[in-house]
Amino acid sequence: MPAPRTVLLTGAAGGLGTLMRELLPAHGYELRLLDVRPIDDAPQAIVADLADRDAVREAVRGVDAIIHLAGISLEAPFEKILGANITGTYNLYEAAREEGVQRVVFASSNHAVGFTPRPPADASPDEGGLIPIDTPRRPDTFYGLSKSFGEDLAQLYWDKHGLESVSVRIGSCFAEPTSVRMLSLWMSPADGARLFHAALTAENVGHTVVYGSSANTRLWWDLGTARALGYEPQDDSEPYAEKLIAEQGELDPENIAHAYLGGHFVSDPPIWPY
Repeated sequence: MPAPRTVLLTGAAGGLGTLMRELLPAHGYELRLLDVRPIDDAPQAIVADLADRDAVREAVRGVDAIIHLAGISLEAPFEKILGANITGTYNLYEAAREEGVQRVVFASSNHAVGFTPRPPADASPDEGGLIPIDTPRRPDTFYGLSKSFGEDLAQLYWDKHGLESVSVRIGSCFAEPTSVRMLSLWMSPADGARLFHAALTAENVGHTVVYGSSANTRLWWDLGTARALGYEPQDDSEPYAEKLIAEQGELDPENIAHAYLGGHFVSDPPIWPY
């Protein structure tokens, strides 16, 4: 698939959105930015709520593809999750269908499968020790549940309308990992841009679900479907391991927050502050 020229980036004021609006133009994209909040250094950005269907359709009109990062990214009461993450994602897909957009990259999350037990510390990737992409969904929060909905919505719009999507179950995308758990799920910002680029340009994706992380030495999940898109991760969290383990200790399988893929989201999830 030729590289899309103009890409709508929703959630452009957020942490991941800020990283991607800095990195994706180098891959050849002209970004149209959207967020519910103004962006200080991007006065041309569209300020709109995804609950506003007319505003969403106007934002989508004329773009070649969409990277959908917007929404609540922590736990919140179901009513808030319903509006921002479920209804908002539906409005975006419906606008994409109405305007003939052919490709959406949906920011799913590891929390869609958060109650999946993490692999044992001595598991060997060569012996099937990685979590497969077809592991049953086990959301750990209403937030994770909304990401499961988004994956199903993407599948529906492919099967019913021929709108292609890549759902990326993102681990943690920061400049560097900040916890021992994150050593296994970390996606460097540069690798994040590489993965989104691959998701935008791969041929015949239908609806493809991938895990989003770097090629970490301590990787917990299978990056096979991401690599099949043409994703070639370049980074590894291992240079940060010694310092983090010295500060925090190794993961304890008896600690519920260490025993599952979703980490502390399964036991004491961080709450959306707004």
